[in-house]
Amino acid sequence: MPDPRTTPVAVRSPYRATVTEIDWADGHRGVYPHDILRGYCPCAGCQGHTPEIRFLAGGDTSIRTIEPVGDYALHLEWGDGHATGIYTFRYLRGLCRCEQCVPKEHADERPTLRR
Repeated sequence: MPDPRTTPVAVRSPYRATVTEIDWADGHRGVYPHDILRGYCPCAGCQGHTPEIRFLAGGDTSIRTIEPVGDYALHLEWGDGHATGIYTFRYLRGLCRCEQCVPKEHADERPTLRR
């Protein structure tokens, strides 16, 4: 049975938006600023093969396309053509920046992620 914490039921990323929202099957609404998504691109070119996931500033943060990858991930194509990252639903849940996941006093902090 799929984990409702990592099963999306809706993905919203309107044209020219700066955040993408994902509604999860457990009722949570995740908020994903595009600068966080781009900075934590999971591709090997951005992250290499180390256990620690690092934030890399820069790159176009507008999203051209979002496509599903099977039933486990999303593929994002960025405005500058960068399109090699596969964002698993588990990974995306860890990047959530909503007020429930990240209290206001920590809103400007970057998440600490490990593989």
